[in-house]
Amino acid sequence: MSQATSSHACAALEIRDLTVRYRQRAVLHGLTLPALQPGRVLALVGPNGAGKSTLLRALAGLIPATGLAALGKHELLTLLPSTRAEMVSFMPQHVPPGTTMTVLEATLVATHGLHMHQPLEQSLQVLQQLGIAHLAMQALSSLSGGQRQMAALAQAVVRNCPVLLLDEPVSALDLAHQWQVLHSVQSLARAGRIVCMVLHDLTLAAQWADDIALLQGGQLLAFGPPQLAITPELLRTAYGVHSRVRHCEQGRMYVMVDGLATPPSSLSPTPLAQQELR
Repeated sequence: MSQATSSHACAALEIRDLTVRYRQRAVLHGLTLPALQPGRVLALVGPNGAGKSTLLRALAGLIPATGLAALGKHELLTLLPSTRAEMVSFMPQHVPPGTTMTVLEATLVATHGLHMHQPLEQSLQVLQQLGIAHLAMQALSSLSGGQRQMAALAQAVVRNCPVLLLDEPVSALDLAHQWQVLHSVQSLARAGRIVCMVLHDLTLAAQWADDIALLQGGQLLAFGPPQLAITPELLRTAYGVHSRVRHCEQGRMYVMVDGLATPPSSLSPTPLAQQELR
């Protein structure tokens, strides 16, 4: 475990009144979430343009934001980039085309400056954990899109930061790798990290996340466990669809969309919808 993780792993992540603007348009409108606790996986869901990726990029320090984003006593929005990089690890939605660097080399580069005692061993361990050890010596430029996504995830995970931000980590993966990635992400959370990931697949979100934050129009529509934050009523409000939420024989939730309802409301969420659902 890196020094950064060991010293901050027990701190909650507080997000209050977070606002992000692109030119004159507000993408996040004073967003406030219940404290994100170590050991739990949060799935950010919502329609396109709801502000999910923007939230992650603001927490990672990639875009300017106002408000509060504090990990314990550390205000992430005002930290030096080098200090923030010890606390927050980010996997982007779009992975750039590969270079001649190998997967192992790229994973090792991601550990630079983190004072790891055995970076090579930890890099190999992460590649093994994610099921891509066989790609270790392959050039990133030779990989498929899904394989590059797995390599990018390895670079985020190996940093061993207390906060792990993943923007659509399974969007280009087949079913087997989806399961392997989400199982690994859940295990990382159980080991003491705060994991926050954007997912478009609500069935996957319901299966793997402890909490769901449903965003709409840059605001919080609902927050709580999947069975309370993913309901036909909320999905109609957020996505403008008629849907059914069912459970399989093992008790796992899944979502079926039956058709379009009225267009998603452009109005602000109601006070009732903004309440934390527990």
